[in-house]
Amino acid sequence: MIKSMTGFASVTREDERATVAVTIRTLNHRYLDLQVRIPQALAAIEPEVRSLVGQRVARGRVEISIALQLRQAPSVEVELNETFGNALSAALDQARERGLVAGPLTPGDLLRLPQALTIRERHTGADETVEKELAARARAAIDEALADLDTMRTREGDHLRQDLDQRRTLVAALVERIAAAADEGRAAMEQRLADRVRELRVELQADETALAQEIVRMAARSDISEEITRFRGHTSHWMALADSAEPCGRKLDFLLQEMNREVNTMGSKADGLRVSEVIIEAKAELEKMREQVQNVE
Repeated sequence: MIKSMTGFASVTREDERATVAVTIRTLNHRYLDLQVRIPQALAAIEPEVRSLVGQRVARGRVEISIALQLRQAPSVEVELNETFGNALSAALDQARERGLVAGPLTPGDLLRLPQALTIRERHTGADETVEKELAARARAAIDEALADLDTMRTREGDHLRQDLDQRRTLVAALVERIAAAADEGRAAMEQRLADRVRELRVELQADETALAQEIVRMAARSDISEEITRFRGHTSHWMALADSAEPCGRKLDFLLQEMNREVNTMGSKADGLRVSEVIIEAKAELEKMREQVQNVE
C-alpha cells in the first residue's frame, strides 16, 4: 500500500478536570524514529504511546507532543528540613555573638533557601483515581490523533500513487520503444555486417561459416531481450507491492534500483540511432519516481 510518510494531526479533549492536547507530526526518515514529549503526570503511559504509534506507523520520523493543563492546582505538602534549620539557627547565633548579623530568622529567609523547605505534590487515593482518568483520556486523544494522521497520510498516499502509476506506465512504454529501436538497430547492424562480408569474401577468401558465426556473436552481444523481460517482471512486481496491504516504500525504492540497472544495461548493449535518446528519457522518469518514493512509508 502506498501511504505518505508526511502528515499532521492535532486533537484536544476537555472536561471539568483538565485539557489534554495531542499533536503529531510525521516526516520522512529511513527508519521509524519516534520522539515523544509527555508531561510528568502522564509519564507512566509513555510505553503505551510508543506501542500505539508502532501499530500505525512503519517508518518515518514521528514527533508526538502531549500537553496537560489541570483545571485545579494539585494539593501540595511542605516539609521543613529540621536538621538544616537547626544548623542554620546555630550558625546565625554565633554570627550575632560576633556582631556580624542582627535580627531574628524570618519565614522569608527560609523561603529563599531551597535546602530549608521541600515542596511536593500530595499523593492520595483520590489523586491516583484522577491520574488514571487523565491517562485514559490521554490514550483516547492519542488514538484519535493517530487515526486522523493515518487518514491524512493515506489521502496523500493516493496522490503519490496516481503520480507514480502514471510515471510507471510511461517508463514501461519507453522500455517497449527501446526494445523496438534495439531490434531495428540489430537488424541494421546484421545487414551492414553481411554487406561487408560479401565485399571481403573475394578479397580475403574468408571462411563463410566463421564469418556467419561472428555475425551471430556480435548480434547476441547487442541482444537486450533478457533485460526487457526482467524489466517487465519488475513492473508487475511494482503493481503487486502497491496493491498489497503492507507498507512498501523501502521495497519500491529497491525495485527502482533494479529497474534503473536494467535500463543502464540496455543502453550499454543495444545498438541503434534512437536507443540513446529513449534511454535518457527513461532514466529521467525513473529518477523522478525515485524522488517520489522517498515520501512513501
